[in-house]
Amino acid sequence: MDQESVVEAKGFNPGLIVLLVVGGLLITFLVGNYVLYMYAQKTLPPRKKKPVSKKKLKREKLKQGVAVPGE
Repeated sequence: MDQESVVEAKGFNPGLIVLLVVGGLLITFLVGNYVLYMYAQKTLPPRKKKPVSKKKLKREKLKQGVAVPGE
């Protein structure tokens, strides 16, 4: 075995390698999520809001002090 290759292999700090791998995976995950989010914003239609019931609408108007029509 070549003596130089052994010295070079020992030069790397194992902790640094683990940190770089974990950091790389985390960055990849975050960037991937962002790209998917941007893609979904462009392609998916906006979500439809639930229709508000007449009962709820009446209650809200009473709270605000507005006279409800037909009452």
